[in-house]
Amino acid sequence: MSLTSEAVFDALRVVEDPELGMDVVDLGLVYDVKVDGDAVSVIYSLTSMGCPAGAQIEQDIKDVIGSMEGVGAVTTELTFTPPWTPDKMSDDAKFVLGF
Repeated sequence: MSLTSEAVFDALRVVEDPELGMDVVDLGLVYDVKVDGDAVSVIYSLTSMGCPAGAQIEQDIKDVIGSMEGVGAVTTELTFTPPWTPDKMSDDAKFVLGF
């Protein structure tokens, strides 16, 4: 299996925002994934700057990607530009959360 950004996005579906009980991909929190050889970088956001689960989400992202076959290095970047809004969520997430 080759390491692709699509494969990383799929793997990140197991990382949940514990407050909302939904994965970070469906919530629209993963802004970008770059794969360069065995190095993977992820730009992600949180639903709010004061999100108490921020450190846990970052660690879960690193753990999930780090356990993927062929990954040598993982870097994460937290951004609030652009700020997260509910319209970044998948249609399924909007339905489940009542948006």
